[in-house]
Amino acid sequence: MADTINNKVANSGLININLDNFYVRGERVIIDLISFFSSDGILREKEFRTKLKETDWSAFDNKLVAIDCSADAIVPLWAYMLIASHLEGNCSLLHYGNLESLESTLSKKGLEKLEPDEYKDKRIIVNGCGQRPLHESAFVEITKLLQPVAKSIMFGEACSTVPIFKKKTT
Repeated sequence: MADTINNKVANSGLININLDNFYVRGERVIIDLISFFSSDGILREKEFRTKLKETDWSAFDNKLVAIDCSADAIVPLWAYMLIASHLEGNCSLLHYGNLESLESTLSKKGLEKLEPDEYKDKRIIVNGCGQRPLHESAFVEITKLLQPVAKSIMFGEACSTVPIFKKKTT
């Protein structure tokens, strides 16, 4: 009698979710308002508008753009609005903030494709290792989305998981 190999992980009903599948692809770029300041460190409207007209906005075509100011300076709100108006129709996503906050926004946007009801009463493992570094907010967001419907949520790989949530049985 031959011994058969039983793959307990495959037969366990565990569902693996790889957050790489929800990664928003595209080049991330930042527009730092400091590059539009005068040499004395002040943002002057007339000079600012001139620099905006001289900028090649097509360089941002299909890019994921964050607008920020790295200087500790007073920036009038209309400056952000003017840049946004010039980027309209060029970039694929426009965000206020630094690249870190852009990644957080993209994590949330990527997970909009997830259908939580598909995971109703399922045992889920959220894989921690992927091909690209994932922003921490992706792990928070997927927990928020799945906890109301899942039977259990774990983190890691099937051979070594960290329990995150288990639905209470009544």
